[in-house]
Amino acid sequence: MNVLQTSLLGILGLVTISCQSKTSSQAKNQNLVELSSSQLQQYETAYFASGCFWCVEAVFESVKGVKEVVSGYSGGKEKNPTYEDVGYGRTTHAEAVEVYYDPKVVSFKTLVKVFFGSHDPTTLNRQGPDKGAQYRSIAFYKNDSEMKIIEDYIDNLQKNKVYTSPIVTQVKPFTIFYKAEDYHQDYEKKHPNNSYIRNVSVPRLKRFQQKFPELLKDSAH
Repeated sequence: MNVLQTSLLGILGLVTISCQSKTSSQAKNQNLVELSSSQLQQYETAYFASGCFWCVEAVFESVKGVKEVVSGYSGGKEKNPTYEDVGYGRTTHAEAVEVYYDPKVVSFKTLVKVFFGSHDPTTLNRQGPDKGAQYRSIAFYKNDSEMKIIEDYIDNLQKNKVYTSPIVTQVKPFTIFYKAEDYHQDYEKKHPNNSYIRNVSVPRLKRFQQKFPELLKDSAH
C-alpha cells in the first residue's frame, strides 16, 4: 500500500469517527420514555457544552437525579441555528445540552462535577477527535450562586493541580438554548452501532462511569 493510499484511509477513518458524520443506520432503541413539557417544568435546568452533544447527553443521562437531557446549541448570537451551520463552524454557537434535574436528588454543584469529570477542560476548541469552536468547553450559569459554584470548582481544580495545562472552560451567563433537530436526541441510545458512538461516545461514557460510580442511576451500572 503506497503512502497516498495510507493517507486517504487515515482521512476516511477520521471522518468516520467525527461527530459531524452522517448516518444511515436505523434507530435501534425505540422504547425510550420521554417526559412531557408539563412534567419537565417541575425540574430545574442546567446548561453545559463539552464537545459533541451525542457524548455529553449520554453522560448526563446516566446521572442519578437527571430526568431528561436535550441536545442543542447555545453560547452564540445567531437565531435558530442548524446542525449544519453549527457543525461547520458557521455560527458562534457551541453544541450544548439542556439538563433537567431534580435538585432534591442531585445538586447543581454535582452537575458541575459531572461536567468537569467527563471531558478535558484544557483543550481549546477541541474535544477528542472533534475540532472547532463549536466543540469548546462552556459552563453556563443562570444566577450569581451558580456562577460562584462554577468558579470555585475551577479554582479548586487549579489549586490541586488536577490538570497540567490551564483550564480553558468559558464561564458564561445563560441566555438562550436552541433544541437540536429531532434525530440528534438520544442519539447514543438509538444508534449504538454508529462508528462515532462505538469509538468515541461509549468509551467516554464508560470512563466517566468508572470514575464516578456513586453518581450513576441503578440502570447505568
